[in-house]
Amino acid sequence: MTNRRIFTIGETVYDIIFRNEQPMAAKPGGAMLNTSISLGRLGLPVSFISEIGEDEVGEKIIKFLCENNVVTNNVYKFRDGKTSLALAFLDESENANYSFYKLYPAKRLVVDFSEVKENDIVLFGSFFAITGEVREQLMKFIRKAHQNKAIIIYDPNFRKPYLDELPKVKNLILENISLASIVRGSDEDFRLIFGVENADDAFRILKENGCSFLIYTSSDKNVEFISEDIKLAVPVPKIKPVSTIGAGDSFNAGIIFSLCRQHINLSELIQIDTKIWKGIIETAISFGAHVCQSLDNYISEEFAAKRL
Repeated sequence: MTNRRIFTIGETVYDIIFRNEQPMAAKPGGAMLNTSISLGRLGLPVSFISEIGEDEVGEKIIKFLCENNVVTNNVYKFRDGKTSLALAFLDESENANYSFYKLYPAKRLVVDFSEVKENDIVLFGSFFAITGEVREQLMKFIRKAHQNKAIIIYDPNFRKPYLDELPKVKNLILENISLASIVRGSDEDFRLIFGVENADDAFRILKENGCSFLIYTSSDKNVEFISEDIKLAVPVPKIKPVSTIGAGDSFNAGIIFSLCRQHINLSELIQIDTKIWKGIIETAISFGAHVCQSLDNYISEEFAAKRL
């Protein structure tokens, strides 16, 4: 489908999912890992950049990544610590509240990064992208990708438990936006970070900080796309979710899949018309909706096969 490479960079966790105080499933997780698995199942050349402990859980995750066609050459494997765990407690709306258990080494993300070339695609975000211990390494990679004219997609994925940290990290979020080609953020992201309540105000902030493309999601409401020349709203179908874990990550996979399938380069983003953007958003919505209807964090192999 494409000769360009895709890089996702973010945290690795092992998700243990609870409903009604009972464990329901356990599987590799983390926002960028989830996206990587979906892309790997679609046969796209995706490399995952992260850090994983040299322990039984870490070995299980590496094996899972490889089985799903994800390149792990840029995963830092550490001994002085443990692979992170995330306990995800589903509420009555099947949204997750998390408790994290982390034991990292003193040195983080010790990776010799692959070189990103023009029109490769890089996805980064979540709290990992504003974490001080990995920030210097991550920013070297992102700035180089930006310099080399890659398509960079940033997903803030900022959640309420992080609010106490906001005064310290807000400028880091703005820097991330300034390096992004596309920002895919939720209404909750922009409400918590910037205190804005709609896509127009969110886009104004992006424009002020150098990003010209916004994909604004609002749970089960319309997905809005705004650029300098286009504004559209795409409806989200009503479904009965089993779990919303991984829905946004799979949505991101749908965006990347569409960009690759249609061979859209960085310089062409500004030329895409409303019809094409609508198709990209509809594909992303279908990916997210599919994942919401299972306890998996990624699209199924059967769903991926139908897209090939």
